Amino acid sequence: MKRVLVAMSGGVDSSVAAALLKKQGYFVLGGFMKNFSPESWEGVLDADCPWEQDFVDVRAVCENLGIECRSFNFEREYKEKVIEYFFAEYAAGRTPNPDIMCNKEIKFKLFLEKAIELGFDYIATGHYARIRNTPQPPLNLRGGAGELYQLLKGLDPKKDQSYFLCTLTQEQLSKTLFPIGHLRKIEVRELAKKFGLPNAKKKDSQGICFIGHVNIREFLKQRIPERVGEIVDPSGRVIGQHRGAWYYTIGQRHGLGLGGGEPYYITKKDVINNVITVNNYSLSEIEGLHSKSATLRDIHWINEPPQFPLSCKAKIRYQQPDQICSIFPPLEGEGKEGVRVQFKSPQFAIAPGQSVVFYDHDQVLGGGIIA
Repeated sequence: MKRVLVAMSGGVDSSVAAALLKKQGYFVLGGFMKNFSPESWEGVLDADCPWEQDFVDVRAVCENLGIECRSFNFEREYKEKVIEYFFAEYAAGRTPNPDIMCNKEIKFKLFLEKAIELGFDYIATGHYARIRNTPQPPLNLRGGAGELYQLLKGLDPKKDQSYFLCTLTQEQLSKTLFPIGHLRKIEVRELAKKFGLPNAKKKDSQGICFIGHVNIREFLKQRIPERVGEIVDPSGRVIGQHRGAWYYTIGQRHGLGLGGGEPYYITKKDVINNVITVNNYSLSEIEGLHSKSATLRDIHWINEPPQFPLSCKAKIRYQQPDQICSIFPPLEGEGKEGVRVQFKSPQFAIAPGQSVVFYDHDQVLGGGIIA
């Protein structure tokens, strides 16, 4: 009997994942990760961080399924790997994705390592994604012997979470199960009722991974203090003030405090001089907000690195429709570790720090971070 440690959050998705695996004959244990709590945070947390209720829900589901439940405390590691990254990126003027970093450093690293240490064959999560393993040349030793693991989109286009899993490796995929990736959300809800799960009607979680729904600016202020700076138009004319360039992101419209009835969008940030450049809607498509190209760093390929140029599709943000693009090696002087992406259509608000994920139809090829 194969042993699976299921990452259970208290939500309906991971609960149904556990129920399905037990029904399929696996030995299942529910694992709850305590990664963040208001008590562990040095500052003030004005957010709904319901970890205690989530753990109550996990225990209730495990009792309902007749499986054991264990809690793992990764608060120190989460602070070092995810929260510190979050603040460092904003302080540098970039727009990070903490959910991708959490998957990379916590769920599919620490949690997987703990599972293997405890003698489990797999971990499982409630992600809407799929894994397909195919034969591969025996000289390729990155995955299991004679197998190549492909990461695929979840079948529910509205819930597909493959974007957040773009950093997974062959080794991680060989030890991971996504039991609900072939289902739509409505089917998952129906299964939760069928299994009699006590959290069948629980709403989906929102906000930053494990922290919850938080006011980003108020959260950042605890480490990055406010500093009044200028808002300028493309000609350099001062038209307003802001509270700190690091609190804003490229393409942002709301929260600028500019009157006049015209919608303004942020087109550039200068965190060193604390200046934000904005443009009004009538000129936004011409100056600053749309681009057909981007240079990426920290490139990761789930399978073998491709031959360039590569024609594929990509997303620069979650739930964006796939965009046709071509990938090229970096230009001279851009560094050897990155790639250049050329989009067929102009992309709105390409912001440094965002993750770009590449696709071949429903297969995730890999991704990188906008430099």
